[in-house]
Amino acid sequence: MQRLRNTSERLWAALMFFTRLPWWRIHQPRAEHFRHVVEFWPFVGWLTGGVSMLLYGLLLSHLSPLTPHLSPLTSHPSPLTPFLLLIIVVRVLLTGALHEDGLADFLDGMGGGQGRERTLAIMKDSHIGTYGVIGLVLYFLFLYSALPHLSPLLLLTADVWGKSVASLLILLLPYARTEAEAKNRTVYVRYRWLGQLVRILVAMLPVGLLWWYVGIVPHPLLLVVPLVVALLLALWMHRRLGGYTGDCCGATFLLCEASMLLTYLIV
Repeated sequence: MQRLRNTSERLWAALMFFTRLPWWRIHQPRAEHFRHVVEFWPFVGWLTGGVSMLLYGLLLSHLSPLTPHLSPLTSHPSPLTPFLLLIIVVRVLLTGALHEDGLADFLDGMGGGQGRERTLAIMKDSHIGTYGVIGLVLYFLFLYSALPHLSPLLLLTADVWGKSVASLLILLLPYARTEAEAKNRTVYVRYRWLGQLVRILVAMLPVGLLWWYVGIVPHPLLLVVPLVVALLLALWMHRRLGGYTGDCCGATFLLCEASMLLTYLIV
């Protein structure tokens, strides 16, 4: 019973930490549970990716009357360029640009830092630099240009899987800062491999059922490429930082998600 209660509290903490919805008005988990939020990060993808998928599906259903026979879960008939920005804005508002901020800080640090300490200092700086600006511009341009060619279901899949592989960082690497130096004053607990693999499988189960429901078998590379990207990023972090930071986690998620979308467009 206590184990189930802890799981519920940690999932609640993950929803509060990784989104900007007012969950705290309903329930406030204890501070110790926020040390486990990365373990349940993939489950947050059900919410963030699910909202993007449903919003895109609704837009396709209501704004594409010329081809109503196409399922909004599997494909779309024509570009809906004026409305794509709405999906991106909702994504950013839902998370408070948490991951985008991590990507910008990561690129600034890894691009402009010389040595471990300088790189970590740049990442912690609240000001955005050239590398961060360029990286965010390119990321949003890619997302905006890719959306017309994507299946709405892929938005959910890429979100959940991207968070799943990014969550493995804390198993592969130690935390690069001390708890006092951490931005949120929290160092994530290193959990067991088997437990996290089970959580990832559970998180991906509803996504797999949706693919089965629409009668499409996704290409294996959609899962393999983001995993390879995460491992390469982990190697880079190990070499440059000797570990990971919260910004590294956010950047890894967005880059893995983008790699899945790009793989879908290619294959």
